Amino acid sequence: MPHNLFPKAYYNKDFLFSPHARTIRILAEYLEPQARLKRHKIRGLIVMFGSARAHSPEELSEKIRELKERLNTAGDDEAARLRAQITRDERMSRYYADAARLSSLLTKYYTSLPGAKNRYVVCSGGGPGIMEAANRGACEAGGKTVGFGISLPFEQGINRFIDRDLAFEFHYFFMRKYWFMYLAKALVVFPGGFGTMDELFEVLTLVQTRKVTKKLPIILYGSRYWEEVIRFDTMIEWGMISREDVNLFKLCDNPEEAFEYLKTEINHQGDQEPEPPSAE
Repeated sequence: MPHNLFPKAYYNKDFLFSPHARTIRILAEYLEPQARLKRHKIRGLIVMFGSARAHSPEELSEKIRELKERLNTAGDDEAARLRAQITRDERMSRYYADAARLSSLLTKYYTSLPGAKNRYVVCSGGGPGIMEAANRGACEAGGKTVGFGISLPFEQGINRFIDRDLAFEFHYFFMRKYWFMYLAKALVVFPGGFGTMDELFEVLTLVQTRKVTKKLPIILYGSRYWEEVIRFDTMIEWGMISREDVNLFKLCDNPEEAFEYLKTEINHQGDQEPEPPSAE
């Protein structure tokens, strides 16, 4: 009988996609990104999170036109809902523009530094909305940009502004979070929903408990949103966090302020965290 009728285990797709090989798939989501990031000499990431629902200025114009057309025939209740939607869309589109602007400022700054050691790049979750804005700002500034995507049934895939060889699609949320954190030099969190909150609070927990020991500046962008949604003062009043814990992050409201803060706070020495071990 020909020997090729008995494939090696690593050619057996039924096995590789079975529960028995879950550990192998998890390890692959560690080793494959490691190899690619190393090949592109990515030494540090400025990670930007935020809502996938924010529209670009171009998308907003079309969306507002459609909503205003519907207003012409809407009843009172529907008209009120549509006007509220227009307000929300316009507000979130401003955050999209701010994210793109901040990403552009950071990219231009880091690509201007001499040598490759501190040329950190902007990284997002790879999807639409604020994530797209972060990658777009870096791309249009002429820099590399990374996207750590996640396979979800209800979201589009990797956005078009990410370098194709720096676009990653994860299955396991915890492996995606690992790569966000391992090479992160700073975190900028724009208004967002459950996913954004999950990522923010995991990072804050790791920093608060000193599981992350490197210097990690964290910006919460959009003070009105964060102060309305998360009542940090109430958490202090109830004794759930210490007063000093609010010093783990900074509130910002414009791209230039955020850029100047990050430029000052990000550690440029590159020696607080080892690079991932070679996969070679």
